Amino acid sequence: MQLTQRCQYALRALFQLARQAEASPADPVLPAGDIAQAQAIPKRFLDGILLELRQAGFVESRRGKAGGFCLARPGAEITVGQVIRLYNGAMSPVDCRAGTAQPCPLTGACVFMSVWDQARAALEGVYDSVSLAELVERERRMFPPKKG
Repeated sequence: MQLTQRCQYALRALFQLARQAEASPADPVLPAGDIAQAQAIPKRFLDGILLELRQAGFVESRRGKAGGFCLARPGAEITVGQVIRLYNGAMSPVDCRAGTAQPCPLTGACVFMSVWDQARAALEGVYDSVSLAELVERERRMFPPKKG
């Protein structure tokens, strides 16, 4: 399963908003330009992604001089898996298990079906177990702030 570039950008944008929410809970709003710059996302793509994320209930937008975007719910409640499903659909290692392929002539008699199902379950387990808050915490452990 390969994640689309759009999905990766969406995850990075949400991560940046989760960082902001943790760093400044009283002011969790970021302008789209700040998100784009911090996460190296082309602004023209980010605008559409933020609209999609707003429509899907992941972010809220605020208007005005101090406007921008913020998470619609806590980062601990948003998993990587939820975002992947929004952009990539089913997490299946093969098309026949994702429901996107032509009917397989081996359906019901394919020895690989259990393998594909195991792989899907493993992918879902990993992606669904990682929240945006967990990623912010991982970043803090991996790259502690420099003192001085």
